[in-house]
Amino acid sequence: MHRINPHNWHLSVAPMMDWTDRHCRYFHRLLSPHARLYTEMVTSAALVRGKQLRLLEHSQQEHPVALQLGGSDPQELAEAARHGAVAGYDEINLNVGCPSDRVQSGRFGACLMREPVLVGDCVKAMRDAVSVPVTVKCRIGVDDQDEYADLQHFTETMLEAGVEVLVVHARKAWLQGLSPKENREIPPLDYQRVYRLKREFPQLVVVINGGITTVDAVREHLAHVDGVMLGRAAYHDPYVLARVEAALYDVPLPSRESVLQHMRPYVEAELARGTALKHICRHLLGLYQGEPGARGFRRTLSEGAHLDGAGWSLIQRAMAPMAAAA
Repeated sequence: MHRINPHNWHLSVAPMMDWTDRHCRYFHRLLSPHARLYTEMVTSAALVRGKQLRLLEHSQQEHPVALQLGGSDPQELAEAARHGAVAGYDEINLNVGCPSDRVQSGRFGACLMREPVLVGDCVKAMRDAVSVPVTVKCRIGVDDQDEYADLQHFTETMLEAGVEVLVVHARKAWLQGLSPKENREIPPLDYQRVYRLKREFPQLVVVINGGITTVDAVREHLAHVDGVMLGRAAYHDPYVLARVEAALYDVPLPSRESVLQHMRPYVEAELARGTALKHICRHLLGLYQGEPGARGFRRTLSEGAHLDGAGWSLIQRAMAPMAAAA
């Protein structure tokens, strides 16, 4: 087994369905050379029964990059984890936090917090199958799990199964009555509960997730836990990744224009293999969030990226007034 270095989980970008695809991850890597990146959740059934191994595609530039799996069958998850390790992923992460109806109907995601023994069995099977770290992403509880003891018991079970890294979204999930979007916003954040978890399980690498949007917030959390995972903030305002990178690793802050210029070889290579520009451009829209002219930048990309023949020149056109104003 790989020896766990807590520093490798210092900064990461959350797995986000429909968002953190390979194009998004390549872009995020340019903004933050150190951040650990995660795929969208891939179900074990899709890889094993559906044989959709194309879902594992990623570029070498994305590393360190983790594959997030969803499922609850230990043997199926073990086989899916093997596929991920063979494909070159640096970590296999089990989703025990997603609250969507679709996920519940498949008996995986946040509903598994009610079945820690089953999750432990899944983890053991996956760890036996691969040599890369197997980690778990969970919530602080689900539905009527209001006591810290529930999270404590879940964590003890994970440790017994061999988990060394636990990523905790500091909100409960309500499996009935709230949509996935509402589950990301309505249940109150309880960072103190995650801090307590780290104090009581110092041997565990604890990464905190949920509502973290600024460099100052990242610094505050890192005084209590091993790592911080940024979610929607990293997507809607991706330049925050560059700010956090500069603050944590004492590196120069790149200009937004230089980041886009570094995207050019990737964009042109993807266009050459038949990828439509719109699939890449949608991830770039928030780059100038809060800057003068940001609306025009978004509009130029949004209106032009889906047109036939759209190419790098569109991004140049969107970028020109921003570069002139810088």
